Amino acid sequence: MASKLGLEITIADLERLFRQAPGGHPPPPAADAGDHGGRPPVRVAYQGGRGSYCQEAAAKAFPPSSSWQQPPALIIPCSEMEEAFAALEDGAADRAVVPAENSVDGPVPRNLDLLLRHPRVCIVGELVLPVNHCLLSLPHAPRSALRRVVSHPQAISHCRDRLRALHLQVEEVASAADAARFVAENRIADTAVIGSQIAAHEFGLRVLENNFQDLAGNFNRFLQLGLAGSTGAVVSEPNLDDNDNNNHKTTVAFSLERGVSDLFRAMWIFESRGVRVARVDHRPNRSKPVRVEEREEAGEIARFDYVFVLDLDGNASDTNVEAALARLKEIAGFARVLGSYTCTSSLA
Repeated sequence: MASKLGLEITIADLERLFRQAPGGHPPPPAADAGDHGGRPPVRVAYQGGRGSYCQEAAAKAFPPSSSWQQPPALIIPCSEMEEAFAALEDGAADRAVVPAENSVDGPVPRNLDLLLRHPRVCIVGELVLPVNHCLLSLPHAPRSALRRVVSHPQAISHCRDRLRALHLQVEEVASAADAARFVAENRIADTAVIGSQIAAHEFGLRVLENNFQDLAGNFNRFLQLGLAGSTGAVVSEPNLDDNDNNNHKTTVAFSLERGVSDLFRAMWIFESRGVRVARVDHRPNRSKPVRVEEREEAGEIARFDYVFVLDLDGNASDTNVEAALARLKEIAGFARVLGSYTCTSSLA
């Protein structure tokens, strides 16, 4: 184990420390709303620990307000994705921010599954941010002292070419943010971490290089989540520009009576009404994972069944979108709007 004198550590030491860290998080401190007209802060749960990319997204999704009446958001870390959903349902958080997709590696299926399993939780916003993988080290450690670089496997895969040029040992860990904290707290001079800018700020590390990733066009998509209304209706955040409907998106999940073979019918429902489908995804239908079909020539055939998830351009209250969703429900085994919300993108 590394000492505070900066002795060498092995990756097993890092991972053992991470496994031994106590689970869960202490409840957030009671907010003092006295200086903000009695208004409490928005409590925002996010998936990950201090210094994670999701914390960075949560901070950008809920920046400090210029109004003295609105106190800064209270950002609450959650070690597991399930905790962020539970925080909403238990009333411990007003909003949650979770990762949804990376432009290089694709979607985060776990969070999509959780959305399908938690009908009270809905999407209230989307945030697209450029990935900025930073190479971090102790503030005064000479670069020549570096012997290894550690990070999460995804970050390492994004920086493979840049890492190869450094000729350093590369090790994978479960959490880049936890690795950054560990390196900072134990003053480990021979280890760099690929992490976020907010990790550098949180733990007092130096940014040796910004945008260390191989591809410039690398973006993360995050979802802002809230609770559906008491009637089950989705809740929309206020739109910053009511005249620009291009910023609106509606996400719908559905299964089909005849499975994948009916997907063209669902797509035609939207196409024929001028509703653009921006994204298509699918997940196993947990309520009916296998569909049995009778074939005269082959007898019974078992086919996997799926829930399809579409992102549509437009608000659920738009005439064309509303009509398309109503028609979809007529051919679907089930259909549920997961959210109708505003999208925010920061492309630089």
